[in-house]
Amino acid sequence: MPKPIRIVFLGGLGEIGRNCAAVEVEDRIILIDCGLMFPDAEMSGVDLVLPDFTWLRENADRVEGVIATHGHEDHVGALSYLLEEMPLKIIGSALTLGMARNRITERNLLGQATFIEVADNERIQVGPFDLEFFPVTHSVPHGFATAIHTPQGVVLHSGDLKLDTTPVDGRLTDLAGLGHLARNDGIRLFLCDSTNAEQPGFTESESSIGQSIHELFSARKGRRMIVACFASHIHRVQQIADAAVATGRTVATLGRSMNANVALAREMGLLHIPDNKLKAIEDVDGIPEGDLCVISTGSQGEPMSALARMATGDNRFLEIKPEDCVLLSSHPIPGNESSVSSVIDGLIRRGAEVIHSGISRVHASGHAQAGELRVLHSIVQPEYFIPVHGEYRHMRCHADIAIEMGTDEANVHICSDGDSMILSDKGLRRGDTVPSEYIYMAGSVGALDQSVLLDRRVLGEEGFVSVIVQIAKGDKGLELVGDPEVISRGWVEGSEGEELRGQARKAVRQAVVSLLAAGSPEQKDIERVVRRAVGRFINRETRLRPMVVPVVVGTVD
Repeated sequence: MPKPIRIVFLGGLGEIGRNCAAVEVEDRIILIDCGLMFPDAEMSGVDLVLPDFTWLRENADRVEGVIATHGHEDHVGALSYLLEEMPLKIIGSALTLGMARNRITERNLLGQATFIEVADNERIQVGPFDLEFFPVTHSVPHGFATAIHTPQGVVLHSGDLKLDTTPVDGRLTDLAGLGHLARNDGIRLFLCDSTNAEQPGFTESESSIGQSIHELFSARKGRRMIVACFASHIHRVQQIADAAVATGRTVATLGRSMNANVALAREMGLLHIPDNKLKAIEDVDGIPEGDLCVISTGSQGEPMSALARMATGDNRFLEIKPEDCVLLSSHPIPGNESSVSSVIDGLIRRGAEVIHSGISRVHASGHAQAGELRVLHSIVQPEYFIPVHGEYRHMRCHADIAIEMGTDEANVHICSDGDSMILSDKGLRRGDTVPSEYIYMAGSVGALDQSVLLDRRVLGEEGFVSVIVQIAKGDKGLELVGDPEVISRGWVEGSEGEELRGQARKAVRQAVVSLLAAGSPEQKDIERVVRRAVGRFINRETRLRPMVVPVVVGTVD
């Protein structure tokens, strides 16, 4: 009897980012992606959010490697952090591996990684894992859907995909190959991208965006064009460069990741820009501004990105001028809307014309919409289905599509991060949960605890109150020396603030004197009474909850 297999979800379910799942076959583990998530506005001071590696760390000796479905950061951006924990085989297309290798090199971890390059429709064996790779179209070239041939049948993971019938490079999603697999081996379990499941119809072809960009460039002859897009979107970069060259402009790239990815794609023959039409940003001084196109990072409003620095006048290579046209060839990722809006506002304040997806056709999604998902399900016809990659509402909608297209409702499961599913001869059932907390990374500090973020939120929203009390030993035991001192920031100011601080001092004095009269308390007891007395007073008088920090000075023990 074939042994059961297990699928464990470590990220990407109920959120956009942190995509990471594990498949267990014959007591070995292979990961499907290992991505990061960018922080939202409530994650103060956080740079990145990683999957929780606790379960992987505990099972490091069983981890065979990771399948990198494509080169986006939300799928491969956390690889270098996992490589700090364990060596890994990384399996993917040449471009995906090249993009991952750049990040891994930055963290000096190449010695931990073994790269296994695979081509379209190739089938390989890695440990007990029989893997087959099908080309799919997306907003980064050379992505894969992956079929894992297991003792319990085929587990098919879509990766991120759309059904683009006119892709820029002509590389189509291999529906024929997926159909052949479904008819012959059958798909026991299907895991599929849900990001655009709520959107009706079909995603616009990437090629159509190129025509729109060309028209915008042609209508602005004699003006400098600055275009921001994802550095990984090589097809978009190609179309921007084509429009620039066709309208007599020279192309310069700006931003570390843009420079690296353009160099990698040109080296691999995936990006074609004439040598005489591509300059380093440092070498554009002699080029008339109207003959220049700058392709930049920062389309998501990242605070330290090249475009954000232009918006604040802090970019050392480029100063925005009134004749400039800035084109944001992207759509804000959920949670980034405020940052993008702020950058747009800053650019317009500096006199630039700003064109974005809200007012012009300058972006097409890389994710399948409802019509495409219906086509996909009609071809794959899985026995079991789990929607992945999306917020809960996206996965719920995708589950409904699967049922509509013929998958038994009892065989459709919506999972969350930390869930595991057991696939056996008896069917698909839920297993034990594993740790799946958000791991917050901040600069060189490393991982932050959830309590640190809560403290930062309180400080930012409610303010800070420090209460200093001095204790000394007297003839009758411990005594309060003088009045407590109350110092606040971001709570209340002015004459009203001084009056409230005076009342707070009285409340603390009364509470501490009562505590000392009852015996000889320890320092932690005094701190607790001070915090409680001030907290109650502040909440009663102002309905605020600032952070209260008691400081006990003097001899208590």
